[in-house]
Amino acid sequence: MSGTERRVLRISGDEAHDFLQGLVTNDLRKLDEGLVYAAMLTPQGKYLADFFLVPEGDGAVLLDVAAPLAPDLVKRLSLYKLRAKVAIDETDLKVRRGTGPAPEGAFSDPRHPSLGWRLYGAEGGDDGTNWEVLRVAACVPETGVELTPDTFILEAGFERLNGVDFRKGCYVGQEVTARMHHKTELKKGLATVEVEGAAPVGTPIEAGGKAAGTLYSQAGGRGIAYLRYDRAGETMTAGDARVRWHP
Repeated sequence: MSGTERRVLRISGDEAHDFLQGLVTNDLRKLDEGLVYAAMLTPQGKYLADFFLVPEGDGAVLLDVAAPLAPDLVKRLSLYKLRAKVAIDETDLKVRRGTGPAPEGAFSDPRHPSLGWRLYGAEGGDDGTNWEVLRVAACVPETGVELTPDTFILEAGFERLNGVDFRKGCYVGQEVTARMHHKTELKKGLATVEVEGAAPVGTPIEAGGKAAGTLYSQAGGRGIAYLRYDRAGETMTAGDARVRWHP
C-alpha cells in the first residue's frame, strides 16, 4: 500500500459480477455502497492477492491491485474464466488518494476511516500524507510484507478491515476461512505494537526468552507484529528494539 505502485484491471461482460462473486472473499453486492476490499485465496485458504473492487458503469468492475501482483492475478482470473461471458483487461487508469476533502467521484477507503479516499482516472498521486504511519497505526497489512503466500486472512485482520463476508456463499478458499471463523479462536495474528528503537522487517520477537512472534513494518514509534497471543506480553524484544503490546 504505502508507496506500492498500483495497476487497475477491468472485469466486464454480462457475467462479470457473478464471475467475481465466486472467487473473492467479499460480497460484490456491497459495490452499491462504494469500494469493496477483498482477496483471492488458494483452495487451502491462503493468501494470493488483495485488492479493491470499484463499481463502474454497465456492470463492469475495476480491480485496483498492487502492481507486482497484477500479472499473476490476470493469469489466475483467466484460468477461472472458462466459458463465462467475461473480459479481463488491463487499463491505463491511475489511483489518486488523500485524507483531506474528497474530490467528486472519490471513494472512501473501506479498511479504516483514517485512510481517506481513492479516486480513479487519468492522474495518480497523493496529497503528501504519511501513509506508512497511518497504515501501521491502523494495523493494515501490506502485500509482500505482512501479507505473504503463508498468510491466513483472518490472522491478518481482514474481518476488522471489512475484507471478508461470512454470509455471501462459496468462493475459493471459503471452507477453510469459514472454519477458522466459526470453530476456532485465533491464537496468532497481526497486532499494532509500540516500538522503541528499530529492527529489520522480519525480526523475531521474544518474550521471557521464548519466541513470541515477528516484527514487520515500523513507523511513528509503532509497528505491525505477528504475535502468538499466548506468549506475547506487555514487554518484549525484537533484536535491539523494545516492543510493547497492549491487548
